[in-house]
Amino acid sequence: MKPSTMQALVFDGEAKLRTDVAVPRPEAGEVLVAVRVAGVCSTDLEILKGYMDFRGVMGHEFVGEVVGVAAGDRSAKLKKWLHKRVVAEINCICGRCEMCRRGLSGHCTDRTVLGIDRRDGAFAEYVTVPAGNLHEVPESVSDDEAVFVEPLAAAFQVIHQVKIRRDAGVVVLGDGRLGQLVARVLKAANRRPLLVGRHAAKLEAAEKQGIQTALAEEFVARAEADFVVDATGSAGGFELAMRTVRPRGTIVLKSTFAAQTPCALGSFAPLVINEITVVGSRCGPFPEAIKALANREVDLAALLSRRFDLAQATTALRAAKDPDNIKVLIDVRH
Repeated sequence: MKPSTMQALVFDGEAKLRTDVAVPRPEAGEVLVAVRVAGVCSTDLEILKGYMDFRGVMGHEFVGEVVGVAAGDRSAKLKKWLHKRVVAEINCICGRCEMCRRGLSGHCTDRTVLGIDRRDGAFAEYVTVPAGNLHEVPESVSDDEAVFVEPLAAAFQVIHQVKIRRDAGVVVLGDGRLGQLVARVLKAANRRPLLVGRHAAKLEAAEKQGIQTALAEEFVARAEADFVVDATGSAGGFELAMRTVRPRGTIVLKSTFAAQTPCALGSFAPLVINEITVVGSRCGPFPEAIKALANREVDLAALLSRRFDLAQATTALRAAKDPDNIKVLIDVRH
């Protein structure tokens, strides 16, 4: 018998660990997942600053086991998921709006987003998600690896949105969680990225994977790169990207942050003058990320920095803010 209350990290203007949160009940078409391991993302840290004005249970990167379905739902499609180890896409969609009908469900006009926008997330013992969001995790992929599926899929989205030639000059700005993953995906795709960051230890982790790196303080932006991926998580990253990309080159923006920094119209002049293509990039293909992990195409071991129990979730958030850490995990296993 499942408990009626659970531990969860709730944000209500301040992140607080609570032990009296009601275990969520799956609605029609949804399943109940017992969370095993969750990962702290840069977006979680931005929520602490007011990003999306979110209130509720935080967290969207997780792996867990399906332990229940909607009450009274006898659908074989739902019950087939029982006791499966899964990860879940974060966009919970309506399936009816124009974006959904056009195959752009990630941009559903009525979507909620796990732990980010009007839907409770996975820094908790249990979370509910639509069955259509689920992907089974193969036995060859560990829980710690599976936590990376969501951000790794976001990294794969870069090479789906822009066609990068093998001989292209590619610069990835930001040596944090997402920048590391983007650089690894590019390397696995036989591209030659230069990862630029502020932390020698983080850059060393990338160098061990055969990725070329440069310290930000030593990097000279020469407007020569064919493609620049901004994964800095800051407004300054975009400015640096504009100084790094060549005329008629492409900037891919992976950064989301709470601060709404106003830009003078003149600051966009280089985009017009140099005919730069700017591409916003968000979520990506889960199947491709799972396959890459199962086939050992991307090595993530060096990215794991710290691990905390759910009871220490607030400490985990503080650790994730530490620039010396790359990936912080929250262990929720029952």
